Amino acid sequence: MLRIRNLKTRLGTKTLHRNLDLDIMPGEIVGVVGGSGTGKSVLLRTVVGLYEPLRGKIEVFGQDLSELDAEARRKVEARWGVLFQDGALFSSLTVAQNIEVPLRETMALPPRLMDEIAAVKIAMVGLPADAAVKFPSELSGGMRKRAGLARALALDPPLLFLDEPTAGLDPIAAAAFDTLILDLRKSLGLTVFLVTHDLDTLRTICDRIAVLIDKRLRIGTMTELMDDPHPWIQSYFHGPRGRAALEKDHG
Repeated sequence: MLRIRNLKTRLGTKTLHRNLDLDIMPGEIVGVVGGSGTGKSVLLRTVVGLYEPLRGKIEVFGQDLSELDAEARRKVEARWGVLFQDGALFSSLTVAQNIEVPLRETMALPPRLMDEIAAVKIAMVGLPADAAVKFPSELSGGMRKRAGLARALALDPPLLFLDEPTAGLDPIAAAAFDTLILDLRKSLGLTVFLVTHDLDTLRTICDRIAVLIDKRLRIGTMTELMDDPHPWIQSYFHGPRGRAALEKDHG
């Protein structure tokens, strides 16, 4: 579904990634973690085209993104959805209107049909029907995340990118969001690339974890990575929060 080879990126004068490789298979949920400033979100934004890499190949759905013309690129981009950390909703649009933005950009549909599609997506992410007419400022943080997710799913994409999806949520709302992602993966057959710092999310929903260390990725299951001798990985997975996450597994 996604293949990255020999990626190099730089932000300002700082090189964030060098010789970075990653494969994500259809139906997988892969979580990317790393220390502050390692470039987790930059990696996601590079894959979706918001940052230009210095070197490397990014293939999505088997197509090298660097070789696509503008029209072909738009068609590929219509097959993935992105949820940014703050939801990135348009503040002057209602939830329904936000969800309809990708529909308006990619196809000519009657307004009534777009409203019906928005209503389906709103229900799909667990929001009440009356959320459709509300503005982002009228929603809680958790509801804004779900509204952003509904927009990311507007075009029924097989691939979903999530940037810190549970950041800022209380533990109950974060756990509910994790469950929602698992349910959507099961019902829609989604493949998910997510950036997170949340150990509970890694434990609960990720098939594999990719740790950004020394500008590259170390990839494995949570159990495999817990045996990695790298000091940062050891402190991350074996610190107090890591132990608490594991205790939930064994409790």
